[in-house]
Amino acid sequence: MDADFVDFVRRRGDHHLRTAVLLTGEWHAAEDLVQSSLAKLYQVWHRLDTGNEPDAYLRRILVNTHRSWWRARWRREIPRAELPNLPSSGDLSESRAVAEDVRNALAKLPARQRTALVLRFFVDLPELEVADLMGCSVGSVKSHTHRGLQAMRRLISPDIVVNRTEDEGSAVR
Repeated sequence: MDADFVDFVRRRGDHHLRTAVLLTGEWHAAEDLVQSSLAKLYQVWHRLDTGNEPDAYLRRILVNTHRSWWRARWRREIPRAELPNLPSSGDLSESRAVAEDVRNALAKLPARQRTALVLRFFVDLPELEVADLMGCSVGSVKSHTHRGLQAMRRLISPDIVVNRTEDEGSAVR
């Protein structure tokens, strides 16, 4: 295996896995998405200009693979007679509880809104690049982002502090 590819995966794999978790809404689907995307990236690795960081290539593969999964209506839901024992929110620290609330709210959004929010605010991409990755116009990205933020504000309790900055104080964004 190419040492450059292995080094890239070791350095940036966790970042792309976190992005995939936010895109898919669940950890196991995100692992599958990253694994599929890395396999596709490896197939073309020898043709890439690896002097530049290949994050953009992998990001595009992640979004396109995830998009193809939506189109196929692929789901990994498994019906169960009993729910697994999950830790209660009291078992988590405050920051983990807030992160869990944000992930749960993201999971309830339509896929296009969730993708726009993840790429804009977690990956911190400009609207033009998000539009390119999503295969839509910049205006559509703005609409998806606006509607997604409105939905997030409705889904997350106003009592929960989501963003905290020293200059601005605490506020839900």
